[in-house]
Amino acid sequence: MDLQNTNTNVEGKELLNHGKTLRLHTGNLVNRNRLKKKCPGSPSEELRDCIQATLSDWLSTAKPTSTGFPDTLDCSIPEATDAITPEEREEVKISAKLFLCESGQSAIRDAVETACQTLAVSQLDSVIIAPPGPMEGDGRSLAHLQPAWEELESLVRKQKIAAIGTSDLDKELLEQLYNWAQVKPSSNQVNLASCCVMPPDLTAFAKEFDIQLLTHSDPKELMSTATFQEAMQEGAAGLSATDWRLEWVLRYSVIVKSRGIIKSKGYLVSARRASP
Repeated sequence: MDLQNTNTNVEGKELLNHGKTLRLHTGNLVNRNRLKKKCPGSPSEELRDCIQATLSDWLSTAKPTSTGFPDTLDCSIPEATDAITPEEREEVKISAKLFLCESGQSAIRDAVETACQTLAVSQLDSVIIAPPGPMEGDGRSLAHLQPAWEELESLVRKQKIAAIGTSDLDKELLEQLYNWAQVKPSSNQVNLASCCVMPPDLTAFAKEFDIQLLTHSDPKELMSTATFQEAMQEGAAGLSATDWRLEWVLRYSVIVKSRGIIKSKGYLVSARRASP
């Protein structure tokens, strides 16, 4: 048995046991997938595999700092990160989709700022929002979307985001949002699992108001609390993860404009330990 690895793993788990917030960055999956020669299944399976593998890799080298155990843990693999140099910034487009697991405008600001810092850029080219689902029995409404959209608009005004979009809005709700919003949605994602053909009324409205309709295959809930806790436990055997809660997940892709190829893609994940 490698005693040194065992000790480091114990130190890593101590960090997790003392931490209050976990920030996880998978690094560039284009490179990691090529190395593992594994085709990801659904987006949920891909995220689960990423959390488990990144946490496991991080734990093998993580150590407490000289000041002890920090409240916020930066769980990332240094060599796997993919910062963009100023020289190449004009050559690429950075798109992101933000999945909010809990309501809260601060989470949107937090996620966008984390993405900018991670990729070493001042602005994301586009962000699509997937807000948490409404409470049981309630339908999605404009009132449900407004707080998140107002925060996105604020980030556009601060030049942190260039364009903002929505996910899974029907024609009626997209029209309500468009008429109310100060910064208009530039895109709307449609899940083709729920409709094999784009609804004609949605297509006509989007065309009239220059809203790009995109398709996606993400489930309504990208990851449940229970699945996230299972992924943590798989990445850190022996760890009790029952008090950890997922706050948000941001999936980003960096595309080379001239060639249309994905240079890098990855996930940023934020979780917090629930207060006792």
